[in-house]
Amino acid sequence: MVQTKHPVSTNPLPKGTPPILAANFAIGDVVKHRLFDFRGVIYDIDPVFANSDEWYDAIPKDLQPLKDQPFYHILAENSDSSYVAYVSQQNLLEDDSGEPVMHPDVGRMFKSVDGGKYQLHSIHRH
Repeated sequence: MVQTKHPVSTNPLPKGTPPILAANFAIGDVVKHRLFDFRGVIYDIDPVFANSDEWYDAIPKDLQPLKDQPFYHILAENSDSSYVAYVSQQNLLEDDSGEPVMHPDVGRMFKSVDGGKYQLHSIHRH
């Protein structure tokens, strides 16, 4: 996977803003989980943990990721089903299988695959 350099903003951050963490993956990247058998395409990124405490507390203590890292929203699939996953950066790896992601919402959000990376439909771009 080629890491894309994104432009750096010259706008100053408000006082007290924590440092912005670097995301290793981008929207449209195909990834797989480091521990569990699923893969998918990233459709959104949180710069740090932004889910509920209940969600986090449901993770076994020995598997709880650090909260101060990017978390990814993924249209995920395994051999049994398709679903949405929320995964920490430390638990993701590049999926270099070249296989398409068959999640039913991929076609609604993305228009094509370009070099192993899905492209958002124009309407979904910020």
